Amino acid sequence: MQFRYLCDRGARYLLFLSALISLFVVFLIGLFTLREAWPAFRQVGWLDLLIGSEWRPGRHQFGLLAMIAGSVWATVGAMTLGVPLALASAIFLAEVAPPWTRGIVRSAVQLLAGIPSVVYGLFGMVVLVPLIRQIPVAGNTGFGLLAASMVLAVMILPTITSIAADAIRAVPREYREGSLALGCTHWQT
Repeated sequence: MQFRYLCDRGARYLLFLSALISLFVVFLIGLFTLREAWPAFRQVGWLDLLIGSEWRPGRHQFGLLAMIAGSVWATVGAMTLGVPLALASAIFLAEVAPPWTRGIVRSAVQLLAGIPSVVYGLFGMVVLVPLIRQIPVAGNTGFGLLAASMVLAVMILPTITSIAADAIRAVPREYREGSLALGCTHWQT
């Protein structure tokens, strides 16, 4: 009994020490990044850096507004495309799909969740960008918010689907039966 107690206590201290070392390393990385970027912050200024719209390193213009706005718009587009499809898939998996289909689709969703983001990006560059480039719009290069939003939507699809399906399945049976007893349809429940 004493040996098990000592092993547990030693493991607890080892894990705590590992966590402290990890936090210290992250702190050092942040400190190094700040130290290396400090001359640029002093030269350009924080405000010009965040709200400047020009990014021309050769002229010492470092504005991040376009990059921040592009990231926000790509995220909004991905959520607009991905969330409804993921929720529909989750409802199908949790409520409608027969057991044999549920197993196949769940395995496919888990497989998609395990694909690295670099592979999704490569798929977007090789497949999506040429397809989008064929849309007859002036100045369309295929590289833009549509391609970025579509790739991000496909990336978030498996995660949202699996989390939403688990949440739907976690609703207790009594709640479902109570909802049906109060006159709600199956779809309303």
